[in-house]
Amino acid sequence: MTDMGAFRDAVTVWAAGGPAAPAHELAVRLAVRVAVLLEGPSDVAAVDALAERRGRDLAAEGVCVLPIGGAMSVGRYAPLLGPSGLGLRLTGLCDEAERPYYTRGFERAGAAPHGFSVCAADLEDELIRALGMPRVTELVRGEGDLRALETFLRQPAQQGRPPQRQFRRFLGTKKGRKIHYGRVLVQALDPDRVPAPLDDLLAVL
Repeated sequence: MTDMGAFRDAVTVWAAGGPAAPAHELAVRLAVRVAVLLEGPSDVAAVDALAERRGRDLAAEGVCVLPIGGAMSVGRYAPLLGPSGLGLRLTGLCDEAERPYYTRGFERAGAAPHGFSVCAADLEDELIRALGMPRVTELVRGEGDLRALETFLRQPAQQGRPPQRQFRRFLGTKKGRKIHYGRVLVQALDPDRVPAPLDDLLAVL
């Protein structure tokens, strides 16, 4: 486990009611300066993939990219990590529907209430629109998942749904698939086609 991974784990334990000391000690030792609060691990995979493409080592820069287990958890994590807790600068990425949770969580932590990026639907939707469904289908074929996708699309519940919604639902049908494609989709982006919320997030780190 990397040192930043140990810090993430310590924060997760702390947010669940565990001891604060390990997170405090690691924050000092690692010179953590920014906490990026993301709804889930697929968002982490996408952010990490874009950082790598741009030659950045976020952990070495004192940036902790942290999955918080859903937007409603921001109210637990932000006070621990932000100005009222460890004193880290807070930012993050959320879906438009979850914006109020982030705004309230950041405000209560004494952080900038709009210091995070917002996706119109979710990050997968932003990536699919940036790539286009023909390119996404090529990627699915390249990853060996085309037959599974075609089987999924024949299900009655998927008939008549827009292709983007179908694919987003497909990502959630197998454990780990959404995380895997978070990285795959970002790696396939043209440099000038990075979705604005993701691009803006990296720009402020």
